[in-house]
Amino acid sequence: MSIPDTQGRTGPHGYSLPLSPSGTSAMLTAPPWHFSGDVVMVNYRVDPVSAERFLPPELTLGTDPGAAAAVFVQWQWCSADRAELDNPARNQFSEFLLLLSCQAGELSFARCPYAWVDQPIPLMRGWVQGMPKQFGQIHQSRRAEIGLGGPMLGPGGRFVGSLSMHGRRVAEAAVIARRAAHAPPALHTLPLVHTLHSPAWLPGAHPTARLAVAQVTDISYSQVWSGDAELRLFDALDDDFGSLAPIEVGEGYVFSYAETLIGGQALRTSGEQAS
Repeated sequence: MSIPDTQGRTGPHGYSLPLSPSGTSAMLTAPPWHFSGDVVMVNYRVDPVSAERFLPPELTLGTDPGAAAAVFVQWQWCSADRAELDNPARNQFSEFLLLLSCQAGELSFARCPYAWVDQPIPLMRGWVQGMPKQFGQIHQSRRAEIGLGGPMLGPGGRFVGSLSMHGRRVAEAAVIARRAAHAPPALHTLPLVHTLHSPAWLPGAHPTARLAVAQVTDISYSQVWSGDAELRLFDALDDDFGSLAPIEVGEGYVFSYAETLIGGQALRTSGEQAS
């Protein structure tokens, strides 16, 4: 069998699959990625022992063990050239995620043990980052500027989110705005640390895992409103997910948020930093 002459050819390529001769067929564009979203977030407490079971050995519980949050977001996003803004079906998606407070040495982080989105591009983008994203059906209140067809962002506005997966309810939350907050919720301001996980596929291969921290710039918050909150996590997956159910529900928050995700950075342990 003759071997084709590939001299001078780069072959199919792209930032992600699918690869193509020009690279433009890739599902994902290369970062930076710009995001603008409307957030409904509930702080809650989880059993610290359960939270610790979700942390890799390099991470420990944060200074407030058991601090957690449930977050609904309606996102719009675009690449550097903002071309996606001309295709709302492509650049809009909804997301639900859980956050756990954790640390690496003296540095504080948020860890996302579960996340769901309702579009394929953010699903794949999450896997590139190491976020454990799954498909789900996510619904969230849209704020109203006029009329009675939705909640207004102000005292008494009630904002609701729900998540279902495979026809079963997974989570629901509600926040009643009461007052303007002085600062964003602390857990939302921490860098996210993910696990870049590659399963073994080829014969003799082994799975690989490495911690990476999301690198973001141009962070911006609108006025944050806080108030009373409700949160329920249903036994729709398995006992592991069920172990993160709230033992106490804290304050809720409603706000808009923007960031630019520029890539990831390997998390260096204290031992690596000293070597």
